Amino acid sequence: MGIRQKLLDVMETTCADLGVRHVCIGLGYTAVQLDDHRTGVAYTLGRDSVAGCSVFVGKRPLAGRRALELLHYLNSPMPIESAVGLATANALSAGMFAGGDAGDVLAAVDLQETDRVGMIGFFGPMIDQIEKRVSALEICDERQLSSLDGVRPSNEAVDVLAKSTVALITSTTIMNNSIDKLLQAAMHCREVMLVGPSTPLVPPAFLGTPVTRLSGMIARDAEGLLRVIHEGGGTRHFSQYATKWNMRLNRNQNH
Repeated sequence: MGIRQKLLDVMETTCADLGVRHVCIGLGYTAVQLDDHRTGVAYTLGRDSVAGCSVFVGKRPLAGRRALELLHYLNSPMPIESAVGLATANALSAGMFAGGDAGDVLAAVDLQETDRVGMIGFFGPMIDQIEKRVSALEICDERQLSSLDGVRPSNEAVDVLAKSTVALITSTTIMNNSIDKLLQAAMHCREVMLVGPSTPLVPPAFLGTPVTRLSGMIARDAEGLLRVIHEGGGTRHFSQYATKWNMRLNRNQNH
């Protein structure tokens, strides 16, 4: 069973009769706010791949519908719809699972001089920190980043992870449905981290996988967060309204 379906299976039981108060599909991120004001986000993946002026082609309106309905968009082949589903899952999971600590995931992980790190997704602020601590860092990204030396295309990600000791994977791979093959390739890595605001802080969904850390975010000021996303802002702009949150998974239970 893939990660998308595992996430759906876990989160479906949490919806009850919860409704959706607000949905914003921003240029950078998508946000979903529930009736109880819990709010989740996901990267707006695929916003340039839709023909015409409407980027969301599903049923409208989104606000006022049941959270369960929006959650099921997670399995959509349309990346924009999948972003709505993942943001809904992240709203539902807010504060639900115990454990974890605030802070930067790189401060918590034990990187060694002999490590080879495979970074799937371009995380610019992390690059210098990682390169100072390991023997090699290889980066893959699906965007056109040819102006940046050393960034490889996303179709090489499986090969990169297969020879890495540490994997750092963007959670946008859940939305483009490449996550399962990437986790399979990272099976022998000592550390496998899913990172970014899109990361679902839902440990049960990753049982049976090599994932050792989930590094996402929890909204502190939902209204401030929504305002930034409405205005096309990204992580740098909404970080003041959220807390980075890291959860360590027990790998012995994952295998």
